[in-house]
Amino acid sequence: MGPTRRRADHARQVADLLRRQIVHGNFPRGQLPLEAALAREFGASRNTVREALGLLREEGLVERCPGVGTTVAREKYPHGLHRLLGLAETLHEHGEVTNQVRTMTLMEPPRAVSRRLDLPAGEQVVYLERLRRLNGLPLSLDLTYLVRDVGEPLFDADLEHNDIFVLLESITGQPLGTAELTLEAVNADAHTAAVLDAPPGAALLMVERLTHLADSRPVDLEFIRFRGDRLTMRGHLNRAADKG
Repeated sequence: MGPTRRRADHARQVADLLRRQIVHGNFPRGQLPLEAALAREFGASRNTVREALGLLREEGLVERCPGVGTTVAREKYPHGLHRLLGLAETLHEHGEVTNQVRTMTLMEPPRAVSRRLDLPAGEQVVYLERLRRLNGLPLSLDLTYLVRDVGEPLFDADLEHNDIFVLLESITGQPLGTAELTLEAVNADAHTAAVLDAPPGAALLMVERLTHLADSRPVDLEFIRFRGDRLTMRGHLNRAADKG
């Protein structure tokens, strides 16, 4: 392995450690230490640190200004994965979440949606598309399919200022139970990028979530595209003791 490859590998390691510190708010005034100080902290050369900062700049996480140094470009908001919460419930400490309803209608869904919601073919669902903002900035584009009896009352609800989860519990008179979740990285298509005010091809966090009521009935299937530069996913995992 040549010296260039070794430096590139080390730069990625340094970038990973710095990214975590940035996301967790370890630089409250937004100013990163000087390159020499970072080199001492990570046991790396200044060239390696410079390359790591370049990687973070390409991600849009930091800015590098002559005479100023390296500063945090924007805050990334934490979205927990260990509890079933709506977006406003999750991010209430970070500002106001508002929802722009772009589409809301009754429709006959694709069979793949009917199967996920355990519905017979041809049974209509409520389809809802929302642009969700945090402190006025576009954060996610949510495409939601709801079983009809719990979705129809939402036509008369205040969807701009309320999480659907909270409204569903009020409508059904029972709490939500569990959700099946898939998380992957996707690139923004041109339409999604325009809605989220992001560059075409920008990295997005794609969440598919099927939510059940406490009685195990599936009622809410969502496809959520988060701006990857404004959100980070966090969770706590436990390794259960082997009872075998």
